[in-house]
Amino acid sequence: MPGLGWLDVSDLDFNALLLLEPLHVVYLSERQPDAVMGTALAAHPAVSWYLAQVYPPIQAYLDRCLALANRHPTPEELRRAELAVLDTMQDWLIYILDPAGYDQLPFLGWDDDSLLTMIDFGDWVVLDVGAGSGRLTFTVAPYARAVYAVEPVARLRCYLWEKRTRLGFDNVYPIDGLITRIPFEDNFADILMAGHVFGEDFEAEYAEMWRVVRPGGTILLHPGTNASSENEAHKFLLSKGIAFDLFEEPGDGLKRKYWLRVD
Repeated sequence: MPGLGWLDVSDLDFNALLLLEPLHVVYLSERQPDAVMGTALAAHPAVSWYLAQVYPPIQAYLDRCLALANRHPTPEELRRAELAVLDTMQDWLIYILDPAGYDQLPFLGWDDDSLLTMIDFGDWVVLDVGAGSGRLTFTVAPYARAVYAVEPVARLRCYLWEKRTRLGFDNVYPIDGLITRIPFEDNFADILMAGHVFGEDFEAEYAEMWRVVRPGGTILLHPGTNASSENEAHKFLLSKGIAFDLFEEPGDGLKRKYWLRVD
């Protein structure tokens, strides 16, 4: 998995993995074991211990990696292994170490009107699922009655609170949750938004989004999928009768945005 170019990992200590949150460790456990990870972990037993405490089922993955490890690497070989692992985690690490830097990445510089012209946000209760650094949240906050920024990464929620204070939006409420576990009652929101979130478990994600939006409300996915790909997520959304259009994401080309009225 090549690096995203979001974060320079060259000066990071491998112990940065001690900052990973449970969500990240679950995803890590689903990777294919490899010798590079094993070599790095063998030199950092505290990291292996921490990962297993956060999510015990990861132990099988750790054991398989360690079985492939180079147990006697040179300093140069060890550092190459560490950097290779860190490079595959640029997204997780920038969320934790530099959320303000993530907030400034070029692909987030799309035109606000691309979202604001999808629907009238005036005086509605809005959920932003997978809120990240709040790109969607703070675009609609000047118009909405309230925006609940649902974000599973604790450091990003802290950043959302800091940004809320800095920008003066007392109608923004960061809260823990996932697209498959949205912590609100049925028919709670008028509008649900999600950007770069949908696509891991189509049926479960779609059902959960539908559950929390009131009849007559709207689901928006901005961005939803890459316009250059006829992928399974796109096909699934079309099968549900969702409408879509295109917009430009700076540096990353055309994306699809979707909308659906909940009846």
